[in-house]
Amino acid sequence: MVAMTPLASLTSPTGQAVFAETVEAHAFDVRTTHASDAARDGLGLAATRLGGASVLSARLDPSGQWSRVVGLGVTEPVTPALVDEVIGFYRAQGTPTALLAVAPPLLPEDWDEIRAAHGLEPARMGLKLGAPIDDLRTDARTDLRVTRLDEEEAAEAAYMVARTIGMEHPGIVAFLASGARTPGTQVFGAWDGERLVATGSLFVHGAAASLKTGVTALTHRGRGAQSALVAARIEAARAAGAQWVGAESDQAAPGEHNPSTANLERAGLRVLYARQDWRWRA
Repeated sequence: MVAMTPLASLTSPTGQAVFAETVEAHAFDVRTTHASDAARDGLGLAATRLGGASVLSARLDPSGQWSRVVGLGVTEPVTPALVDEVIGFYRAQGTPTALLAVAPPLLPEDWDEIRAAHGLEPARMGLKLGAPIDDLRTDARTDLRVTRLDEEEAAEAAYMVARTIGMEHPGIVAFLASGARTPGTQVFGAWDGERLVATGSLFVHGAAASLKTGVTALTHRGRGAQSALVAARIEAARAAGAQWVGAESDQAAPGEHNPSTANLERAGLRVLYARQDWRWRA
């Protein structure tokens, strides 16, 4: 597992990138380590660490979203040899496609040549957000009931996430469900009566926390569920001793609006950088 970066390093763009990528890699490592047998078998999971990065192969994933590399450039420079090694791992696993991402401050000068050598094509563009916990607001309100979920409720939330994002494959559902039980993870939900209508998870490692997997049922959007869930998770992160909170959202297309990003920014999180996912295909 990659070593955490001191909070004092967050004064520079490179320091922010190293810290944010390290937190994500920790969460990725823990989720992979504690994946259930159903998740491992259903997705054909195999994992390794190369150049300090977490590398996961989900060979049987029909969505093509779960085979990915997290933390490239954090502890070692991104070089042609390192990317060759990563792609070699995926080829050895028989993985049809994977996603690689490098935070902008960690990109090598010859990245265009490296990605061209492997036919890496631009995919999703994500935004990394973060802020010291003392800068964050937790006054969001909703008419829905917000609670921390127990293990049975968290399993229900996993199914809801899978349905909402259109990934109802049994292996993906099992992976999401087992992720809710990993050390450092708490899952929260918003309820309309006895119906779970929104969820979001929190991962805490030492002084760092990460807000993850926030979704709301289509029938209940616009009622403040995610803003309230962001607030509840920030409070839980503070109670767990976290001093910094990070999150990730999709970058909206020009002229469009991403409500997930807006919810995070209203709570006080700031966009640190935009990070391109690069798609590799066998």
